[in-house]
Amino acid sequence: MNVWLMALVLVLTGVAVVATVVMLVRDESPPGDPYFLLLGLLLVVLLVQAVVGLVALAGTEADVDGPTFVAYLLTAVLVVPVGAALALVERSRWGTLVLLVALLTVAAMQVRLDSLWAGAGA
Repeated sequence: MNVWLMALVLVLTGVAVVATVVMLVRDESPPGDPYFLLLGLLLVVLLVQAVVGLVALAGTEADVDGPTFVAYLLTAVLVVPVGAALALVERSRWGTLVLLVALLTVAAMQVRLDSLWAGAGA
């Protein structure tokens, strides 16, 4: 598993989490283009991570739980657009909170992906 990609995902997620918490404190609905460009960049990095992770899984001899690893990779990709869509539909504090939960889910999945990969001795 690529440590640099995981670190980039965690940094982008952290920046998005901070921006989302600021929106929650200010009771703002999701902002415009700069925020969603950040989410788009996060999504692109997650897609690259999914491809790199699938290739790494196919080429490893380690005992990685393949179905679980793939499920975490793909779910992390899906969580961001679903959270953003729900935040756009529900333009209130609740929509912003859903987006925050989605971002925290991505961070938690990164930690779990790392533990699955490291636990297999890869």
